[in-house]
Amino acid sequence: MTMTKIPFTKAHGAHNDFLLTWDSDAPQVDRDEIARAICDRHTGIGADGWMLMRPESGEAHAAIELYNSDGSRSAISGNGTRCVAALLVSQGVADSEVRIRTGAGVKTLRLIEGAAGRYEFEMTMGKLIYNEANLRRSLAVGSDCYDVTILDVGNPQCAAFVNDFSFDWRGAGAAIEKDTQFPDRTNVSFIRVVDRHSIDVLFWERGAGETMSSGTGSTGAAFATVARGLVDSPVLVITPAGNLEFRLVGDIGYLMGPAELIGGGEFYLRR
Repeated sequence: MTMTKIPFTKAHGAHNDFLLTWDSDAPQVDRDEIARAICDRHTGIGADGWMLMRPESGEAHAAIELYNSDGSRSAISGNGTRCVAALLVSQGVADSEVRIRTGAGVKTLRLIEGAAGRYEFEMTMGKLIYNEANLRRSLAVGSDCYDVTILDVGNPQCAAFVNDFSFDWRGAGAAIEKDTQFPDRTNVSFIRVVDRHSIDVLFWERGAGETMSSGTGSTGAAFATVARGLVDSPVLVITPAGNLEFRLVGDIGYLMGPAELIGGGEFYLRR
């Protein structure tokens, strides 16, 4: 058996937590297995995902590669990208504007405020992608039927509209995530409209399960409710971890939220 030390910084964006490692410091093989090990909350460090970062020059300050806690890959995490921006600002790689290359393209984050490892960013989330047939859909899962909007915000989203959360939404989220009509699985958000400028949302994320918040999930939920005419921009997204703020400028969405650096160390990979 050998042991490899993998350095990491741990951060969270609205309680959605990630481990951040520079690509050059990580083994180049079996990264899905490493992600499962390092993200395990009992035998690893524990996180919703593992972010690998590479320095860039020109269009972006850095590029990121995201592994979910189950070892699967995702193109983007809104909360996770804010965490990377926080680390880049803290290390002096970027200052008031951070540009990060994700699997969904280069994202720009504007620093609102920050001190002592705690930051607030507004991130450009891009355009809403959907077809009209998926704006209002009935989705049957087992014996249940959900009123959903199916869309893409850099990763797949299924936004389900509910009157309350007094049902097994975790079981429903797990079932919807793996429904056969989503061959690559999907993120799921359950949305309760509060008023014309606020929504209450719970999240089941592809590859991670229940999370306290989700940047792309919040964006998808806000986009869906605006597209349906249920709310107007700006939209306050109420999550179990606190509030995120979404706004539209033309057809481009922006999401504002926190990112906090928690600590760092080394993970001992044994194999």
